[in-house]
Amino acid sequence: MKHSGTGKPIGKKATIDDVAALAKVSIKTVSRVFNAEPNVRPTTRERVMEAARALDYQPNLSARRLAAKRAFVIGLLYDNPQSDYIIAIQEGALQICRQYGYHMLIHPCHEEQTNLVSDIVNLHSQGMVDGFLLSQPISENPALIEALHEREIPHVRISQRALGEAPCISVNDEEAAYRLTHHLIELGHRRVGFVIGHPDHGSSHDRHHGYLKAMREAGLTVDPDWVQQGLYNFESGYSAGRRLLAAAQRPTAVFAGNDHMAMGVLTAAHEQGVGVPDQLSVCGFDDTPMARYSWPPLTTSRQPIHQVALLAAEVLLKRIRRENGGDSSHLLHCELVRRESTAPPPPTTT
Repeated sequence: MKHSGTGKPIGKKATIDDVAALAKVSIKTVSRVFNAEPNVRPTTRERVMEAARALDYQPNLSARRLAAKRAFVIGLLYDNPQSDYIIAIQEGALQICRQYGYHMLIHPCHEEQTNLVSDIVNLHSQGMVDGFLLSQPISENPALIEALHEREIPHVRISQRALGEAPCISVNDEEAAYRLTHHLIELGHRRVGFVIGHPDHGSSHDRHHGYLKAMREAGLTVDPDWVQQGLYNFESGYSAGRRLLAAAQRPTAVFAGNDHMAMGVLTAAHEQGVGVPDQLSVCGFDDTPMARYSWPPLTTSRQPIHQVALLAAEVLLKRIRRENGGDSSHLLHCELVRRESTAPPPPTTT
């Protein structure tokens, strides 16, 4: 029988024995590597993976699941599949999943669906996933968090709100919103408007609080007409922008709670012939790709979304595997990004 350069008979499907022989380790060690178990030296892990690649070895997923009593899948719960935020969370979480030999189930949810809790719990009870990564606003649903806790289903929340006992990965949105508002005040603006994000998201309230704190500390009055409700989408930002521009004494600057709404404000200003930033400064939040390519490019706050995803996925997988670090919560900070959409107010309004 002919053999390849790796020692595997030509035409024969590689086995775990072939991988162990080529990597010069035991079959048990190969199994531990493919089950992403701890306490395997990085050099040994890499040698096994190189041998598997050389042999084109594909482990039997069903046998792996049966032996480890795991699905080797985590579930990402979200409610807006088209948002740049969720796409970035998916990319970061998948990066960690690959490192641990896991797959990820992308599961859309809706806050208003009546079977939300049972739908999610059943994914775990049916052996489809080993745990959940929860994004906002799903991560702030008390009934769901309680159900996951009672059933001891591993989960990690991405949220600013304290809820339950599971680890939480948070971004200091209030601090970031304070800095953005302070930036506008430093430019000389005294009439600063704000567009609040979706009321079901904890981040919306934190960003609103940061705006109010900066205005209060600067001794500036907030006219009720300068604060408008949005929904974290372009349409709501556009409508809010039209209302702000129609105010009896309109703001000279508008801080929208995310970039999508800021783009709506920009569009409303362009339609009415209001120049940005010479007549109206506009800033957003998140630093999505549209912020860089809008006209003018948008001043915003850059969220460490990729880092949030990496941390959340890693903490969840450590929690599933009962490793150290599975109970770690983290608070991350944003970066103020100054671009051409903000400038000092017109001289007549100072």
